[in-house]
Amino acid sequence: MNNNSRFRVLVVAVGLAAAACSMGAYASVTTVPKSALVASGQYYTDMIGGGIGSPLLMTGGGNASNIGGSRNDDGFSGPIDLGFTLSFFGQDYTQFWANNNGNVSFTGGISSYTPDGPQGASEPIISPFFADVDTRNPDSGVMYLRNDIPNEIIVTWDGVGYYNSNADRLDSFQLVLRGPGYSIPAGEGAIGFFYKDMQWETGDVSETAAAVGFGDGSGNGEILQGSTADGISGEVANHYIWFDQNLTPVTGVPEPQGLGMFGLGALLIGGFVALRRRLLKA
Repeated sequence: MNNNSRFRVLVVAVGLAAAACSMGAYASVTTVPKSALVASGQYYTDMIGGGIGSPLLMTGGGNASNIGGSRNDDGFSGPIDLGFTLSFFGQDYTQFWANNNGNVSFTGGISSYTPDGPQGASEPIISPFFADVDTRNPDSGVMYLRNDIPNEIIVTWDGVGYYNSNADRLDSFQLVLRGPGYSIPAGEGAIGFFYKDMQWETGDVSETAAAVGFGDGSGNGEILQGSTADGISGEVANHYIWFDQNLTPVTGVPEPQGLGMFGLGALLIGGFVALRRRLLKA
């Protein structure tokens, strides 16, 4: 092969590599197995007490966003201060947008009602349940924010309906987001998804089921197995899942506070033996 031929091959190879990059050939999507879900019928706030906070007021959005009100379709609220710096896919964020359609984002509000790809959207996003939420029906609940705990944000979609103003079936789910200053108990994580009854997964005009997971807005992300597929609402219903700072599921079961199960068993056995000796001496 002469030098001119080698040069042409090199140019073609470089061009193909550039095209691959532009097409997102290096995007990476990780799948979390459904086995990481833990059975439960409670919100995180049911466990700690104190309620789910106050209804969020919309500041923008698409169809029937109802700016200044809580009941809406395709609305969002923000920017909202996190109260800490969140590192997410290598970027630092100090504020977020709470989007009515089951997610929070970090570069702007999202009014989209159908997940764009398995991770959700073209913006950095955390999606406990990205679907076509519509809270205009008075029988639907709305979205709430609780931010009274230092280094922790809790967003709840409590008994919410779906498009078009339907409330015959309702979804109840919650996002817990913690900053680096939060002292995380054993068995918990930095990000938590909590689900109660989940009765729907698509609106009247959306054919794509809800997305559950994370995305960096550039095609990279992490999804729960079954995300955007029929049946995802039943998979997550009455379950929760914690993720650590690296978005790895937390699967360990916490020990009773201050004492492991082995230590507790040993203590009980030791106490029984001591009691038996005292009785024998009596």
